[in-house]
Amino acid sequence: QVQLVESGGGLVQAGGSLRLSCEASGSTASIYRMGWFRQAPGKEREFVSRIFWSTGTTSYAAFVKGRFTIFRESAKNTMYLQMDDLKPEDTAVYYCAAGRNPTGLEYWGQGTQVTVSS
Repeated sequence: QVQLVESGGGLVQAGGSLRLSCEASGSTASIYRMGWFRQAPGKEREFVSRIFWSTGTTSYAAFVKGRFTIFRESAKNTMYLQMDDLKPEDTAVYYCAAGRNPTGLEYWGQGTQVTVSS
């Protein structure tokens, strides 16, 4: 089992920055990849970014590319999402997720609220 705890959300003005953290505990040696998703009110959860734990290879949704950066500190079992140039449409609950294989993300955090005011 892997437990995930997000932190770092909050209220920020448009154009501002936030850094989200996701700390993993438990069977962290089994983690293959981790990612960030978000869900805005009235919308479905959507993919934001992912990172492969062993290689550090990353990918991003088109709508955040160039503004968000995902990275990890393996020694701390922690993944981050640096969010710059935030826009009101980035307002959502952000979730981190982890998977032990290429086909699924079995573990989810509780979510952290990000609110961007215009």
